[in-house]
Amino acid sequence: MKRTFQALLFLLFSTAAAAQSATAQRMAAMGYVDVASVAPSVRVSLMYARADNFVGRVLYHDLREAYLHPLAARSLARAAEILAKRRPDLRLVVFDAARPMSVQQQMYDAVRGTPQAPYVSNPKNGGGLHNYGMAVDVSLCTAEGDTLPMGTVVDHLGAEANIDCEDALVAKGVITATARANRRLLREVMRQAGFAPLRSEWWHFNRISRSEAKAHYKPIP
Repeated sequence: MKRTFQALLFLLFSTAAAAQSATAQRMAAMGYVDVASVAPSVRVSLMYARADNFVGRVLYHDLREAYLHPLAARSLARAAEILAKRRPDLRLVVFDAARPMSVQQQMYDAVRGTPQAPYVSNPKNGGGLHNYGMAVDVSLCTAEGDTLPMGTVVDHLGAEANIDCEDALVAKGVITATARANRRLLREVMRQAGFAPLRSEWWHFNRISRSEAKAHYKPIP
């Protein structure tokens, strides 16, 4: 009976591993954590697994899961708990998490020499915190999965996504007061869980600093 039980467990784990994409298996082998395993209430909708992103094409050909460094994954789970207490009707939705440097290169190549270049980290300079699994692109949605208005779409490369001029954006009618309130709620929840926002992207949150990542961690190839 014991051997049968062990064989069943092996089969279950083998089946789960086989269901993972090659990229997912590689991230798991490197020690990154599937967000779904630590924060099941968080929805995942990877924007680079679709063509409706700033590059205009699919960049994640086999990745559908959101992976993070264990530190960032635990903090995201904490953020989900904080949100559930404050707003039981809302959920976090992840649009990007750990990102291979090979994909980062494709992103940078798409904006190289354009006004959007400053928005994308150059792999030659070590990339960004997504490449260490220490950053997450996230928004708010209803329990049914409908995203809340935030003033811009995730991945918008422009001043309308800045978090330090939201009052002016509301005054000019660029974003609504509702969108500003939603952004603020998201920032409060993420900050309380240990994340730091990015000035130019309301959806982007870092768990550690870039200098700390480069000093102590390796990027995902």
